[in-house]
Amino acid sequence: MARRTYRALFREEDLFFFEVKVKETDLCLGVRAERFTPDLVWLVEKKVKQERALLEAYIEKDPVFLKTLQPHRPLPDAPEIAVAMAEAGAACGVGPMAAVAGAFADLVGRLLTRYSRDVIVENGGDIFLKSTRKRRVGIFAGNSPLSHRMAIEIPPDYTPLGICTSSGTVGHSLSFGRADAAVILAGTATLADAAATAVGNRVQTPADIEKALAFAREIPGVAGAVVIIGDALGVWGKVKLVPVLPPENPSP
Repeated sequence: MARRTYRALFREEDLFFFEVKVKETDLCLGVRAERFTPDLVWLVEKKVKQERALLEAYIEKDPVFLKTLQPHRPLPDAPEIAVAMAEAGAACGVGPMAAVAGAFADLVGRLLTRYSRDVIVENGGDIFLKSTRKRRVGIFAGNSPLSHRMAIEIPPDYTPLGICTSSGTVGHSLSFGRADAAVILAGTATLADAAATAVGNRVQTPADIEKALAFAREIPGVAGAVVIIGDALGVWGKVKLVPVLPPENPSP
């Protein structure tokens, strides 16, 4: 699926969207249209470069942090982003790198909330959301017949919120499961990212949906989950699904 097509799943007309890319960190950002200035692009680029430099320097000292698929205790001098990733991984039983995309979404999202009351940051399908109005985030689930058919409706009082997706059939991120989509809502995108990986890892067949949702329920800070595999769907927690109508004149 093309990146721009995916990003259409959460775009809102009242927001101004722009993109920032630094190495593998590829962000789509939305702020209130009247709050956007070119300085925000520079601020985001600066923040991402700083945090990437800190994380890369730390990984040189602690290479296990990069490679392990298990919870990992960071060194005492680890930067804030590494600590947050390690804590999220430990809470979900996965390695800290399972939370890297969500961690950058959180860092940039918190930065932008100083300038705009409504903020969306998407990083590889993982989203930080702060909003003063109801928002809808569509669900892409690969070749599942449920893909593009529904969205999660997020009331403003649920935000700030992380909304992250893991898939065993779409994209290049590592997953040991076969879920077309494991979507997690959590207090931070860092935690939601790690939890989505952990939940997705537990789904090989539709029969696994119930146990995967039960696992999500036990993670402190996780507010809701959606699991899709084929035409099977499971939902738990603070998740309101709404139908998405197909376009009247779909592109060929």
